[in-house]
Amino acid sequence: MKARQFSRPRIVISKCIEFDRCRYNGEMIPSEFVKRLKGYVDFIPVCMEAEMGLGVPRDPVRVVQIENELRLFQPGTGKDVTDLATNFTTTFLDSLPEVDGFLLKSRSPSCGIKDVKVYPPGEKVASLTAKESGFFGREVMARFKDLAVEDEARLQNLRIGEHFLTKIFTLADYRQVRADGRMQSLVDFQARNKLLFMFYSQKELASLGQLAANRDDLEVGVLMERYQAHLRAALVRPPLCGAGVNVLLHAFGYVSNDLNHAEKAEFLDSLQEYREGKMPITVAIGMLRSWIARFDQSYLREQTFLQPYPAEFLDVMSNDACVGRDLWKDIKE
Repeated sequence: MKARQFSRPRIVISKCIEFDRCRYNGEMIPSEFVKRLKGYVDFIPVCMEAEMGLGVPRDPVRVVQIENELRLFQPGTGKDVTDLATNFTTTFLDSLPEVDGFLLKSRSPSCGIKDVKVYPPGEKVASLTAKESGFFGREVMARFKDLAVEDEARLQNLRIGEHFLTKIFTLADYRQVRADGRMQSLVDFQARNKLLFMFYSQKELASLGQLAANRDDLEVGVLMERYQAHLRAALVRPPLCGAGVNVLLHAFGYVSNDLNHAEKAEFLDSLQEYREGKMPITVAIGMLRSWIARFDQSYLREQTFLQPYPAEFLDVMSNDACVGRDLWKDIKE
């Protein structure tokens, strides 16, 4: 299949992840995932703690609960830096261009989106809990929870990485559609993403299709805003395993008449084994891609479902079988 052309996602990233030695101890966090993304993504690096004036290296900060309020303290110096953190975060986020997502440092009292330790007052004390977000991360989740927001530790899970990649490249593509401002661009976007939306959300697929048809004759700017809201809603969570079976059966219908009995049976068997958790979905997708090339199936060839992000990352794609726990349930939205 011909390689797709991808829009470049715009992602805010914690600067300590592969960009600068700006952690409290002067270290940088290595990430092979981020290294690979650098050729395809426009990153906006930020380090709240360094950029609000705490320096590098610095005494570490921690989230402290005082009565019912969470504050940000630097125990080594005795400083309460809550106001500094709040002011920096507000100013930085207010000044951002339109972005497609955030990739933040895990468990950081500044950037963490989950599992951040909360302490009682005092320097040498045990943590109370590890279920909060960091100060910067909490505001990101409050403002941008419908974008792609993850931390670098979670991206080591292939299923989470696949969802993040799908989301950032789809949102970036739509950002270009909005910038273009033509109805035909929206219609084309809807057409090439139809199977991807079917995979993610049947409900939102219907809403997006109705908006792309524009039967209510809405002004283009209004229509694009409404479409964007439904697009982000469709991509909030990864699809259920059963949805992949339904989409692949739908796609299979476009080539099945050209296949012999043995080929059909092999494909259907692979779907059943995926449904039972014995085989990853990539096996069936690989067969389908080969038939698209063999029969020059133009409609399926354009579908983003079969390649939602650059080929560099196809090793990430659905390597888990149709089993597993909910990896998003503990993230506060």
